[in-house]
Amino acid sequence: MSSLTWDLTLAGLSVGSAAALTGVGLIVTYRATGVLNFAHGAIAMVCAYVLRQCVAGWGWPLWPSAALTLLVVAPGIGVLLERFVFRPLSVLGGDPAQTLVASIGVFVLLVGGAAVLWGQGARDDAPELLMSAQPWGQLGVVLALAVAVGAVTRWTRFGRELRAVVDDRRLAVLGGVDADRVAAAGWAFGSFTAGLTGVLLAPYVRLDPYGLPLLVMEVVAVAVAARMRSLPVAVAVALVVGVAQSQLTRLHPTGWGAPLVQAVGTNLFVVTLLVAALVLPGVGARDALPRAVTTRAVAPAGAWPVAVVLFLLPLGLAGSDLHTSVQVPALGVVLLSLVVVTGRGGQISLGQAAYAGLGALFTALLAAGRFPAVPALPELPALAVAVLLVAPLGVLTGWPAIHRHGLALALATFAVGVGVSRFVFAQPSVTAGLALERPAGFDGDRAYYVLELVLLSAALLAVRRLRQGRTGRALAALRDHEGGASAAGVPVPTLKLWAFVVGAALAALGGGLLGMGLRAFDPGAYDPVRGLLWFAAVVALGADSALGALAAAALLVGLDAGARGGVAAATVGVLAVLVGRLPQGPYETLRQTTRRLRPGPGSRLTPLGRATRRRLHRHRRPGPPGLIPVPAGATAYGTGDGGAGGGGRTGDGGGVTGGGAGRTGDGGGVTGGGAGRTGDGGGVTGGGAGRTG
Repeated sequence: MSSLTWDLTLAGLSVGSAAALTGVGLIVTYRATGVLNFAHGAIAMVCAYVLRQCVAGWGWPLWPSAALTLLVVAPGIGVLLERFVFRPLSVLGGDPAQTLVASIGVFVLLVGGAAVLWGQGARDDAPELLMSAQPWGQLGVVLALAVAVGAVTRWTRFGRELRAVVDDRRLAVLGGVDADRVAAAGWAFGSFTAGLTGVLLAPYVRLDPYGLPLLVMEVVAVAVAARMRSLPVAVAVALVVGVAQSQLTRLHPTGWGAPLVQAVGTNLFVVTLLVAALVLPGVGARDALPRAVTTRAVAPAGAWPVAVVLFLLPLGLAGSDLHTSVQVPALGVVLLSLVVVTGRGGQISLGQAAYAGLGALFTALLAAGRFPAVPALPELPALAVAVLLVAPLGVLTGWPAIHRHGLALALATFAVGVGVSRFVFAQPSVTAGLALERPAGFDGDRAYYVLELVLLSAALLAVRRLRQGRTGRALAALRDHEGGASAAGVPVPTLKLWAFVVGAALAALGGGLLGMGLRAFDPGAYDPVRGLLWFAAVVALGADSALGALAAAALLVGLDAGARGGVAAATVGVLAVLVGRLPQGPYETLRQTTRRLRPGPGSRLTPLGRATRRRLHRHRRPGPPGLIPVPAGATAYGTGDGGAGGGGRTGDGGGVTGGGAGRTGDGGGVTGGGAGRTGDGGGVTGGGAGRTG
């Protein structure tokens, strides 16, 4: 073996070891809790920042800082997430799709929080815990952890409890197993492995709030390839892919296919993720979006006129304020694509950023005359052709949706988004030197904003029509119960494909508008992390609400422009984490809370009425056997033989309104009922009728 081959093998083992750590942590967390932790990469990033802060920022020694980061901070994050985010969801019913949405919310929250605390710039001074020239240390750590986890789960009481919780959590609890303790231990260990992964990778990659989490999430492929069950398979796949990717860097192909071959060689984990998510049988195929998430949100009275006024207000602005406002309608069109796919069709889609980016890229290529076999087109026709070209590509995520649901579909759509980002947007041969101009006659911000409003209105009308007619009913049936819809004759596979195609077209339209508004094609504006952020924002504000999508667009653009970078992501993350606790959406929850806090009729009593009510509560008398004790002067609801029934309501004067019905006892008693209304003076006007038993 040559020296180069040996060096590349060692480098591949180092990368593979970090990927294996991710796989081990994800599998342990999934087996202990049933949650695929989408926030794994974000936890890794936060721990890498914490270690850097301790060493480079505060000047602490490396190893004490590493011990604090890996043994206190990382497990502590896991325990906090289990206790305050995922345990309440399990108490409320443990809907796997709600935990999926919550984990995406935690990812977005941690990414936004890191951007707020440490800034969005890349850092190159992360401390090196293990020397890169000695990958055997990393490999030894991985193998030791895998063997220890296997031994614990196979031969200890905790392992038996873990298997019991995995098989049936409720039955395990009835059998005396502390499921919360098992889940907390799983989260603590998973977060520890995430922290260790981040600490090991940070010295060799760009440490920024977006890049490292995405890099770690790409290697989720090793856990998916292991079917979220087998630790040896996950470790083996990680090491093999790591070594193979390192060895492929020796290739230097020439010709038209050279960029693609090089892209595959440097993104072999992404290829593995695509194969594992799209080809292998789906993981967690029983899961679907929670019904509460896709329930039609009732818009507040007068909300649409207010929204129209707010969207017209930027026409009176100028300068940077108007330039920033240009992004809102374009992003609103992109988010409407998620309303179609997720809100109307009930399908999880984490890859809409890819279609938005393709819309912007194709528009730029068509306008520049760089699209194969197509002459240069004006900007508006180029945008229209780009939408037509991208729409059929919605099959990339629609086809897996035919046989996948919930977690499996989330992984498939996420894999497509990552693949497009790495193999298209990140290729200089495709994106180098691209400029995206605005259509003729709409060069100014105000004129372009008017054009965006026209296209946004058309998109809103199209989305509205999806609620009506036969198609609207079919989509509602698909969202509510796929099996029942299929049994009723709804063409479920065709309908799924159609929803994803329409969603891809809307995303491409919004992406093209976004690119022309910024006058450039920016690959970073359409990376997979953006897709997670957009999905979380739409779900948090009402997946089936077009008004919610517009509010999400305004929230994201406004917070990004008016606050420190990362505030928008952190805010959306908090809202997404609370989705499980706000099943009807934030507006409906706020409305119900306000209604409960609104003063009732009793708060409007006169002084005499309030005094009478206090006397009634003070002088209670016990009822006969089988009756509920009630205040003196009021009737009681009968529950036993021979009881008399009745009920009362306090009026303005403090009297009691009574009405009721009794049940005759075995001895032939009398059943009585009466009704009365109190006057302002507090007296009781009554009337009644009886029947002899």
